[in-house]
Amino acid sequence: MSVSIPRGVLIAGGGTAGHVLPGLAIAEALVNSGVVENQSSVYLVGSRRGIEVDLVPPTGFDLTVLPGRGIQRRLALANLAAGIGLLCGFVQALILVIRRRPAVVVSLGGYASIPCALAALVLRVPVVVAEQNAVPGAANRLTGRFARACAVSFPGTDLPRSTMTGNPVRQGVRKVAESGDRIRDRSEARAALGVNTFPFVVVFGGSLGARRINQALVRAVEDWKGGPVVVEHVVGPRGWMKGLAGGVLADDAPERTVAAAPDVEYRAVRYEADMLTVLRAADLVVCRAGATSVAELSALGVPSILVPLPGAPGDHQTANARYLEDAGGALLVPDSELDGDRLGVEMAALLADTGRLTAMANGARSLGRPDAADRVVALITTVVSGGVRSKLL
Repeated sequence: MSVSIPRGVLIAGGGTAGHVLPGLAIAEALVNSGVVENQSSVYLVGSRRGIEVDLVPPTGFDLTVLPGRGIQRRLALANLAAGIGLLCGFVQALILVIRRRPAVVVSLGGYASIPCALAALVLRVPVVVAEQNAVPGAANRLTGRFARACAVSFPGTDLPRSTMTGNPVRQGVRKVAESGDRIRDRSEARAALGVNTFPFVVVFGGSLGARRINQALVRAVEDWKGGPVVVEHVVGPRGWMKGLAGGVLADDAPERTVAAAPDVEYRAVRYEADMLTVLRAADLVVCRAGATSVAELSALGVPSILVPLPGAPGDHQTANARYLEDAGGALLVPDSELDGDRLGVEMAALLADTGRLTAMANGARSLGRPDAADRVVALITTVVSGGVRSKLL
Protein backbone atom coordinates (compact mmCIF):
# COMPACT_ATOMS: atom_id res chain seq x y z
CA MET A 1 0.00 0.00 0.00
CA SER A 2 1.38 3.41 -0.95
CA VAL A 3 -1.01 5.57 1.05
CA SER A 4 -0.41 5.95 4.79
CA ILE A 5 -2.93 7.07 7.39
CA PRO A 6 -0.88 8.62 10.21
CA ARG A 7 -3.98 9.84 12.08
CA GLY A 8 -5.25 6.31 12.50
CA VAL A 9 -8.48 4.42 11.87
CA LEU A 10 -11.45 3.91 14.19
CA ILE A 11 -13.33 0.61 13.65
CA ALA A 12 -16.76 0.56 15.30
CA GLY A 13 -19.30 -2.20 15.82
CA GLY A 14 -19.66 -5.63 17.29
CA GLY A 15 -22.00 -7.53 19.56
CA THR A 16 -21.42 -10.84 17.79
CA ALA A 17 -18.41 -12.67 16.42
CA GLY A 18 -19.81 -12.10 12.94
CA HIS A 19 -19.09 -8.37 13.34
CA VAL A 20 -15.99 -8.54 15.53
CA LEU A 21 -13.85 -11.08 13.63
CA PRO A 22 -13.99 -9.19 10.30
CA GLY A 23 -13.18 -6.00 12.22
CA LEU A 24 -10.09 -7.62 13.71
CA ALA A 25 -9.08 -8.91 10.28
CA ILE A 26 -9.32 -5.37 8.88
CA ALA A 27 -7.33 -4.03 11.83
CA GLU A 28 -4.58 -6.60 11.27
CA ALA A 29 -4.49 -5.84 7.54
CA LEU A 30 -4.13 -2.12 8.22
CA VAL A 31 -1.09 -2.79 10.40
CA ASN A 32 0.48 -5.50 8.24
CA SER A 33 0.17 -3.42 5.06
CA GLY A 34 1.85 -0.41 6.64
CA VAL A 35 -1.16 1.82 5.98
CA VAL A 36 -1.11 2.86 9.63
CA GLU A 37 2.01 3.46 11.68
CA ASN A 38 1.45 0.66 14.18
CA GLN A 39 -1.16 -1.25 16.18
CA SER A 40 -1.85 1.72 18.45
CA SER A 41 -3.10 3.66 15.40
CA VAL A 42 -6.18 1.42 15.14
CA TYR A 43 -8.96 2.01 17.65
CA LEU A 44 -11.79 -0.50 18.07
CA VAL A 45 -15.10 0.53 19.61
CA GLY A 46 -17.74 -1.93 20.78
CA SER A 47 -20.49 -2.53 23.30
CA ARG A 48 -20.16 -3.44 26.96
CA ARG A 49 -22.51 -6.37 26.33
CA GLY A 50 -20.79 -7.66 23.19
CA ILE A 51 -18.44 -10.57 22.60
CA GLU A 52 -15.75 -8.04 21.67
CA VAL A 53 -14.92 -7.61 25.36
CA ASP A 54 -13.55 -11.18 25.22
CA LEU A 55 -12.18 -11.29 21.67
CA VAL A 56 -10.36 -7.96 21.29
CA PRO A 57 -8.11 -7.57 24.38
CA PRO A 58 -5.96 -10.68 23.66
CA THR A 59 -5.10 -9.25 20.23
CA GLY A 60 -3.44 -6.15 21.68
CA PHE A 61 -5.69 -3.66 19.90
CA ASP A 62 -7.18 -0.79 21.87
CA LEU A 63 -10.88 -1.30 22.71
CA THR A 64 -13.36 1.29 23.95
CA VAL A 65 -16.80 0.07 25.00
CA LEU A 66 -19.94 2.20 24.86
CA PRO A 67 -22.95 2.01 27.18
CA GLY A 68 -26.40 0.99 26.06
CA ARG A 69 -27.99 -1.77 24.02
CA GLY A 70 -29.76 -2.22 20.70
CA ILE A 71 -33.30 -0.97 20.09
CA GLN A 72 -35.88 -3.70 19.58
CA ARG A 73 -37.89 -3.85 16.37
CA ARG A 74 -41.20 -3.52 18.22
CA LEU A 75 -42.77 -1.26 20.79
CA ALA A 76 -41.26 -2.08 24.14
CA LEU A 77 -40.60 -0.26 27.39
CA ALA A 78 -36.97 -1.37 27.14
CA ASN A 79 -36.58 0.87 24.11
CA LEU A 80 -36.83 3.94 26.35
CA ALA A 81 -33.75 2.86 28.26
CA ALA A 82 -32.11 1.84 24.98
CA GLY A 83 -32.74 5.32 23.56
CA ILE A 84 -31.14 6.94 26.59
CA GLY A 85 -28.20 4.54 26.27
CA LEU A 86 -27.85 5.42 22.59
CA LEU A 87 -27.74 9.14 23.45
CA CYS A 88 -25.07 8.50 26.10
CA GLY A 89 -23.17 6.37 23.62
CA PHE A 90 -23.29 9.14 21.03
CA VAL A 91 -21.86 11.68 23.50
CA GLN A 92 -19.08 9.27 24.44
CA ALA A 93 -18.39 8.52 20.77
CA LEU A 94 -18.28 12.24 19.99
CA ILE A 95 -15.67 12.78 22.68
CA LEU A 96 -13.71 9.77 21.46
CA VAL A 97 -13.62 10.92 17.83
CA ILE A 98 -12.59 14.44 18.90
CA ARG A 99 -9.81 13.06 21.07
CA ARG A 100 -8.53 10.40 18.65
CA ARG A 101 -9.03 12.45 15.46
CA PRO A 102 -9.11 9.39 13.16
CA ALA A 103 -8.79 9.87 9.42
CA VAL A 104 -11.75 7.55 8.85
CA VAL A 105 -14.39 5.61 10.79
CA VAL A 106 -15.22 2.05 9.65
CA SER A 107 -18.73 0.84 10.54
CA LEU A 108 -19.02 -2.93 11.03
CA GLY A 109 -22.69 -2.87 11.98
CA GLY A 110 -24.20 -3.68 15.33
CA TYR A 111 -25.23 -1.27 18.08
CA ALA A 112 -21.85 0.38 18.73
CA SER A 113 -21.39 1.41 15.11
CA ILE A 114 -24.31 3.87 15.17
CA PRO A 115 -23.02 6.39 17.76
CA CYS A 116 -19.57 6.39 16.16
CA ALA A 117 -20.88 6.85 12.62
CA LEU A 118 -23.15 9.70 13.73
CA ALA A 119 -20.26 11.33 15.61
CA ALA A 120 -18.16 11.05 12.45
CA LEU A 121 -20.95 12.65 10.42
CA VAL A 122 -21.19 15.60 12.83
CA LEU A 123 -17.41 16.07 12.87
CA ARG A 124 -17.09 15.58 9.08
CA VAL A 125 -14.91 12.48 9.36
CA PRO A 126 -15.40 10.13 6.39
CA VAL A 127 -17.17 6.83 7.04
CA VAL A 128 -16.71 3.47 5.32
CA VAL A 129 -19.25 0.69 5.87
CA ALA A 130 -18.06 -2.93 6.02
CA GLU A 131 -21.14 -5.15 5.63
CA GLN A 132 -20.70 -8.88 6.24
CA ASN A 133 -24.10 -10.27 5.22
CA ALA A 134 -25.98 -10.53 1.93
CA VAL A 135 -28.81 -8.48 3.49
CA PRO A 136 -27.45 -5.44 5.36
CA GLY A 137 -28.40 -4.86 8.96
CA ALA A 138 -30.30 -1.83 10.23
CA ALA A 139 -27.17 -0.07 11.53
CA ASN A 140 -25.31 -0.27 8.24
CA ARG A 141 -28.40 0.64 6.22
CA LEU A 142 -28.55 3.86 8.24
CA THR A 143 -24.83 4.52 8.06
CA GLY A 144 -24.73 3.68 4.36
CA ARG A 145 -26.84 6.75 3.61
CA PHE A 146 -23.93 9.07 4.36
CA ALA A 147 -20.91 6.76 4.08
CA ARG A 148 -18.27 7.58 1.47
CA ALA A 149 -18.17 3.92 0.42
CA CYS A 150 -19.58 0.53 1.39
CA ALA A 151 -17.53 -2.69 1.30
CA VAL A 152 -19.91 -5.61 0.72
CA SER A 153 -19.41 -9.37 0.91
CA PHE A 154 -22.05 -10.56 -1.56
CA PRO A 155 -23.02 -9.33 -5.03
CA GLY A 156 -26.27 -7.39 -5.10
CA THR A 157 -26.12 -6.25 -1.47
CA ASP A 158 -28.42 -3.23 -1.28
CA LEU A 159 -26.10 -0.46 -0.10
CA PRO A 160 -25.14 2.72 -1.97
CA ARG A 161 -21.65 3.31 -3.35
CA SER A 162 -20.81 -0.34 -2.75
CA THR A 163 -17.67 -2.25 -3.73
CA MET A 164 -17.54 -6.04 -3.68
CA THR A 165 -14.61 -6.92 -1.41
CA GLY A 166 -15.71 -10.13 0.28
CA ASN A 167 -15.90 -10.65 4.03
CA PRO A 168 -12.51 -10.39 5.79
CA VAL A 169 -11.34 -13.63 7.40
CA ARG A 170 -8.81 -14.39 10.11
CA GLN A 171 -5.11 -14.38 9.22
CA GLY A 172 -4.88 -18.10 9.96
CA VAL A 173 -7.69 -18.87 7.53
CA ARG A 174 -6.10 -16.68 4.89
CA LYS A 175 -2.72 -18.35 5.29
CA VAL A 176 -4.23 -21.81 4.80
CA ALA A 177 -6.41 -20.68 1.89
CA GLU A 178 -3.43 -19.19 0.07
CA SER A 179 -1.06 -22.09 0.76
CA GLY A 180 0.11 -24.04 -2.25
CA ASP A 181 -0.37 -27.55 -0.85
CA ARG A 182 -3.96 -28.18 0.25
CA ILE A 183 -3.57 -31.97 0.36
CA ARG A 184 -0.59 -31.84 2.70
CA ASP A 185 -2.24 -29.21 4.89
CA ARG A 186 -5.38 -31.32 5.22
CA SER A 187 -3.37 -34.45 6.04
CA GLU A 188 -1.45 -32.61 8.76
CA ALA A 189 -4.69 -31.33 10.30
CA ARG A 190 -6.26 -34.79 10.30
CA ALA A 191 -3.17 -36.30 11.89
CA ALA A 192 -3.21 -33.63 14.61
CA LEU A 193 -6.82 -34.53 15.41
CA GLY A 194 -6.29 -38.28 15.26
CA VAL A 195 -8.55 -38.69 12.23
CA ASN A 196 -7.25 -41.31 9.81
CA THR A 197 -9.07 -42.70 6.78
CA PHE A 198 -12.67 -42.32 7.94
CA PRO A 199 -14.78 -39.33 6.82
CA PHE A 200 -14.69 -36.45 9.30
CA VAL A 201 -17.81 -34.35 9.91
CA VAL A 202 -17.81 -31.17 12.00
CA VAL A 203 -21.08 -29.85 13.44
CA PHE A 204 -21.50 -26.54 15.26
CA GLY A 205 -24.13 -23.89 15.79
CA GLY A 206 -22.26 -20.67 16.42
CA SER A 207 -20.61 -19.28 19.54
CA LEU A 208 -23.53 -20.27 21.79
CA GLY A 209 -24.67 -23.40 19.98
CA ALA A 210 -27.91 -24.20 18.16
CA ARG A 211 -30.55 -26.35 19.82
CA ARG A 212 -32.18 -27.59 16.59
CA ILE A 213 -28.86 -28.66 15.09
CA ASN A 214 -27.75 -30.25 18.38
CA GLN A 215 -30.90 -32.32 18.71
CA ALA A 216 -30.93 -33.38 15.06
CA LEU A 217 -27.30 -34.51 15.21
CA VAL A 218 -27.86 -36.62 18.32
CA ARG A 219 -30.70 -38.47 16.61
CA ALA A 220 -28.65 -38.81 13.42
CA VAL A 221 -25.60 -40.40 15.09
CA GLU A 222 -27.75 -42.70 17.22
CA ASP A 223 -29.55 -44.05 14.11
CA TRP A 224 -26.54 -43.83 11.77
CA LYS A 225 -26.30 -46.41 8.97
CA GLY A 226 -23.92 -44.57 6.63
CA GLY A 227 -20.70 -46.43 7.37
CA PRO A 228 -17.69 -45.51 9.52
CA VAL A 229 -17.47 -41.80 10.34
CA VAL A 230 -15.86 -39.48 12.88
CA VAL A 231 -18.11 -36.67 14.11
CA GLU A 232 -16.95 -33.69 16.14
CA HIS A 233 -19.94 -32.00 17.76
CA VAL A 234 -19.24 -28.51 19.09
CA VAL A 235 -22.25 -28.34 21.40
CA GLY A 236 -21.90 -24.75 22.62
CA PRO A 237 -22.45 -23.55 26.19
CA ARG A 238 -26.25 -23.51 25.99
CA GLY A 239 -26.55 -27.10 24.85
CA TRP A 240 -23.81 -28.20 27.22
CA MET A 241 -25.57 -26.78 30.24
CA LYS A 242 -29.06 -27.99 29.31
CA GLY A 243 -28.01 -31.41 28.04
CA LEU A 244 -28.93 -33.23 24.88
CA ALA A 245 -31.64 -35.80 24.22
CA GLY A 246 -32.65 -35.83 27.86
CA GLY A 247 -29.11 -36.42 29.07
CA VAL A 248 -26.79 -34.20 31.06
CA LEU A 249 -23.49 -33.44 29.40
CA ALA A 250 -20.57 -33.65 31.79
CA ASP A 251 -17.08 -32.27 31.36
CA ASP A 252 -15.44 -35.62 32.14
CA ALA A 253 -17.41 -37.84 29.74
CA PRO A 254 -19.84 -36.07 27.42
CA GLU A 255 -19.95 -38.99 24.99
CA ARG A 256 -21.80 -41.17 27.54
CA THR A 257 -24.97 -39.15 27.12
CA VAL A 258 -25.31 -40.03 23.42
CA ALA A 259 -25.70 -43.67 22.36
CA ALA A 260 -23.97 -43.30 19.00
CA ALA A 261 -24.20 -46.14 16.50
CA PRO A 262 -21.22 -48.55 16.36
CA ASP A 263 -19.82 -47.01 13.16
CA VAL A 264 -19.74 -43.50 14.67
CA GLU A 265 -16.81 -42.12 16.63
CA TYR A 266 -18.68 -39.31 18.37
CA ARG A 267 -16.67 -36.49 19.93
CA ALA A 268 -18.66 -33.92 21.88
CA VAL A 269 -16.95 -30.73 23.05
CA ARG A 270 -18.37 -27.68 24.75
CA TYR A 271 -16.13 -25.28 22.82
CA GLU A 272 -13.50 -25.78 20.12
CA ALA A 273 -10.47 -23.59 20.72
CA ASP A 274 -8.76 -24.62 17.48
CA MET A 275 -11.59 -24.39 14.97
CA LEU A 276 -9.18 -23.68 12.13
CA THR A 277 -7.50 -27.08 12.45
CA VAL A 278 -10.91 -28.74 12.65
CA LEU A 279 -12.12 -26.99 9.49
CA ARG A 280 -8.88 -27.84 7.66
CA ALA A 281 -9.46 -31.53 8.41
CA ALA A 282 -13.22 -31.66 7.71
CA ASP A 283 -14.83 -33.54 4.84
CA LEU A 284 -18.17 -31.94 5.63
CA VAL A 285 -19.44 -29.20 7.95
CA VAL A 286 -22.96 -28.74 9.32
CA CYS A 287 -23.65 -25.27 10.72
CA ARG A 288 -25.67 -22.05 10.58
CA ALA A 289 -25.13 -19.62 7.71
CA GLY A 290 -23.58 -16.68 9.50
CA ALA A 291 -21.38 -14.45 7.39
CA THR A 292 -18.12 -15.52 9.02
CA SER A 293 -18.92 -19.21 8.67
CA VAL A 294 -19.80 -18.78 4.99
CA ALA A 295 -16.65 -16.73 4.35
CA GLU A 296 -14.35 -19.23 6.05
CA LEU A 297 -15.96 -22.28 4.42
CA SER A 298 -15.57 -20.58 1.05
CA ALA A 299 -11.97 -19.54 1.63
CA LEU A 300 -11.01 -23.04 2.77
CA GLY A 301 -13.15 -24.88 0.21
CA VAL A 302 -15.10 -27.01 2.69
CA PRO A 303 -18.43 -28.61 1.63
CA SER A 304 -21.28 -27.84 3.99
CA ILE A 305 -24.88 -28.38 4.99
CA LEU A 306 -26.14 -24.94 5.98
CA VAL A 307 -29.13 -24.47 8.30
CA PRO A 308 -29.99 -20.75 8.34
CA LEU A 309 -31.05 -19.26 11.65
CA PRO A 310 -34.81 -18.62 11.52
CA GLY A 311 -35.84 -15.11 12.45
CA ALA A 312 -32.49 -13.54 11.60
CA PRO A 313 -32.98 -9.86 10.63
CA GLY A 314 -33.93 -9.66 6.98
CA ASP A 315 -33.55 -13.46 6.81
CA HIS A 316 -29.95 -12.69 5.94
CA GLN A 317 -28.68 -16.17 6.76
CA THR A 318 -30.89 -17.72 4.10
CA ALA A 319 -29.51 -15.22 1.57
CA ASN A 320 -25.96 -16.02 2.71
CA ALA A 321 -26.56 -19.76 2.33
CA ARG A 322 -28.30 -19.40 -1.02
CA TYR A 323 -25.22 -17.70 -2.46
CA LEU A 324 -23.02 -20.65 -1.51
CA GLU A 325 -25.61 -23.23 -2.58
CA ASP A 326 -26.05 -21.58 -5.99
CA ALA A 327 -22.30 -21.98 -6.58
CA GLY A 328 -22.57 -25.69 -5.75
CA GLY A 329 -20.63 -25.31 -2.50
CA ALA A 330 -23.35 -26.12 0.02
CA LEU A 331 -26.68 -27.79 0.64
CA LEU A 332 -29.29 -25.52 2.24
CA VAL A 333 -31.70 -27.17 4.69
CA PRO A 334 -34.32 -24.88 6.28
CA ASP A 335 -34.42 -25.01 10.07
CA SER A 336 -38.08 -26.07 9.99
CA GLU A 337 -37.18 -29.14 7.92
CA LEU A 338 -34.23 -30.28 10.01
CA ASP A 339 -34.55 -33.38 12.17
CA GLY A 340 -32.43 -36.43 12.84
CA ASP A 341 -33.76 -38.40 9.87
CA ARG A 342 -33.21 -35.57 7.37
CA LEU A 343 -29.74 -34.75 8.67
CA GLY A 344 -28.69 -38.39 8.70
CA VAL A 345 -29.89 -38.96 5.14
CA GLU A 346 -28.16 -35.84 3.79
CA MET A 347 -24.89 -36.54 5.59
CA ALA A 348 -24.79 -40.18 4.48
CA ALA A 349 -25.59 -39.31 0.85
CA LEU A 350 -22.83 -36.70 0.66
CA LEU A 351 -20.19 -38.81 2.39
CA ALA A 352 -20.93 -41.72 0.04
CA ASP A 353 -20.37 -39.54 -3.03
CA THR A 354 -16.77 -38.35 -3.02
CA GLY A 355 -17.19 -36.87 -6.48
CA ARG A 356 -19.96 -34.62 -5.25
CA LEU A 357 -17.94 -33.61 -2.19
CA THR A 358 -15.04 -32.65 -4.46
CA ALA A 359 -17.35 -30.61 -6.67
CA MET A 360 -18.81 -28.88 -3.60
CA ALA A 361 -15.34 -28.07 -2.31
CA ASN A 362 -14.45 -26.52 -5.66
CA GLY A 363 -17.74 -24.61 -5.76
CA ALA A 364 -17.16 -23.19 -2.28
CA ARG A 365 -13.57 -22.28 -3.08
CA SER A 366 -14.63 -20.44 -6.23
CA LEU A 367 -16.36 -17.87 -4.01
CA GLY A 368 -13.56 -17.55 -1.48
CA ARG A 369 -11.88 -14.17 -1.04
CA PRO A 370 -9.09 -14.77 1.46
CA ASP A 371 -7.64 -11.34 0.61
CA ALA A 372 -10.90 -9.53 1.48
CA ALA A 373 -9.27 -7.59 4.33
CA ASP A 374 -6.72 -6.13 1.91
CA ARG A 375 -9.55 -5.16 -0.44
CA VAL A 376 -11.31 -3.32 2.38
CA VAL A 377 -8.06 -1.57 3.33
CA ALA A 378 -7.61 -0.47 -0.30
CA LEU A 379 -11.11 1.01 -0.25
CA ILE A 380 -10.37 2.79 3.04
CA THR A 381 -7.19 4.36 1.65
CA THR A 382 -9.06 5.49 -1.47
CA VAL A 383 -11.64 7.23 0.71
CA VAL A 384 -8.99 8.87 2.90
CA SER A 385 -7.11 10.13 -0.15
CA GLY A 386 -10.30 11.76 -1.43
CA GLY A 387 -11.04 9.27 -4.18
CA VAL A 388 -14.68 8.76 -3.17
CA ARG A 389 -17.17 11.49 -2.37
CA SER A 390 -20.35 11.02 -0.35
CA LYS A 391 -23.79 12.48 -0.57
CA LEU A 392 -26.72 12.29 1.79
CA LEU A 393 -29.61 10.21 0.48
